Amino acid sequence: MSNNDIIIIGCGAAGGTAAQFARKTDRKSQITIFEKGKYPQYSKCGLPYAISGKIPKLENLIEFSEEWFKKSNIDLLLETTVEKIDIENKIVIAKKGKAIIEKPYCSLIIATGASPLIPPIKNVFENDKLIENIFTLRTIDDARNIIASIKNGKNATIIGAGLIGLEMADSLSDKGMNVTVVEALPNILQNTLNKDMSKIVLNNIETKVKILTNHIATSIENKSGKVSKVSIKNQETGEEKNIETDLLIISAGLKPNISLAKDAGCNIGKTGHIIVNRKCETSVKNIYAIGDCTEFYDIITKNPVPIGLGSIAVRQGIASGVNAAGGNYELPDGLLQTCTSEFFGMEIASVGPNFIKLPVVSGKYNGMSLPHYFPGGKPISVKVFVEEKTGKIIAAQAVGKNAAKRIDTFACAILGDMNVETLKKLETAYAPPIAPTLDAETLACDIVSLKLSRKR
Repeated sequence: MSNNDIIIIGCGAAGGTAAQFARKTDRKSQITIFEKGKYPQYSKCGLPYAISGKIPKLENLIEFSEEWFKKSNIDLLLETTVEKIDIENKIVIAKKGKAIIEKPYCSLIIATGASPLIPPIKNVFENDKLIENIFTLRTIDDARNIIASIKNGKNATIIGAGLIGLEMADSLSDKGMNVTVVEALPNILQNTLNKDMSKIVLNNIETKVKILTNHIATSIENKSGKVSKVSIKNQETGEEKNIETDLLIISAGLKPNISLAKDAGCNIGKTGHIIVNRKCETSVKNIYAIGDCTEFYDIITKNPVPIGLGSIAVRQGIASGVNAAGGNYELPDGLLQTCTSEFFGMEIASVGPNFIKLPVVSGKYNGMSLPHYFPGGKPISVKVFVEEKTGKIIAAQAVGKNAAKRIDTFACAILGDMNVETLKKLETAYAPPIAPTLDAETLACDIVSLKLSRKR
């Protein structure tokens, strides 16, 4: 063992980034990655767009090749499953084929990710495997199988109207399929947008795909071993009906892969994920954890929340890689949870918690992305939430043209503890073909400011 042997379990966005920044921090340490899959680091977020054909090849999603890791003097062992972490002797025990590998470590980074959550739907499994043409979307192989099945079907059903579910609805619609989305909650995008903001999105997409909110899938029928029908139930009325389908995609959330960490003695939090601090350290000395298997606390509510965004996983990768290699890197004092997506030509974005128990005042502005006299303007809606007592900005949501860039501004404001009275005076760039004189983000702040003044 060298002076600082670093082992990383998992080569997703978090694990791959950790290896890169460990190498940048320490040029001499021995770095080994154990990855149970067949591919080096690739973008899971790009999978729906590879299915639609916007990304020409699935292989284009690979961000860092095996050759890249080799040139960086990082040992990458693909199709290798870690079976145990021996914390007393600081050894990782893994299996590649029939070979058993025992590798000592000085620092260990757990980046085991998460697995798709399968709701309790009758007959969804046969011999412990999903019925043919029922899929989750987590890997390149999942996407490859979905692409193959699209060629032989017309009707698709998606369970879950979160970000990935709607991205997949868009992708399958682009491929000419008739798409039905079944969502158990009362609104689409319930973890991302308020009801009034999600309604804007719903009005835009329900002309292109069928959306059934407040419905649950109860059972599956198959024909010749392939899914043929999905039985669903209206949770309000109890009414049941069948949907004929050639393809079913389950996008109902994730469950963290924590068994290795739990067996090693790492503390597990209220959300069922591994607890980490700002340096991504676990409760066990010299063991770090990053990505979808971990939780951290929200910067506003201070409540623990699961890590589910690639952007946060990469930040954790930087922190853990630097720290495991002897450097010093801390994450901000909580998560902003800044996210965005686009489907059916509509961009959505948000920052901050969607469920806030603090006394808040909110304001929404509906307008256009360009001055009214300039052709080509697109609708934009921005909603801002501030703490009633202090006027401090704590969350924001946007739907429409350049939603993400507007939300990035609010992310800066939240991280900087900015007050709405300050942000409403922000001098934004203006030119008729690009933006109006007063942007939607400052006008939304104006509305909140007026509400606050009336309350006081």
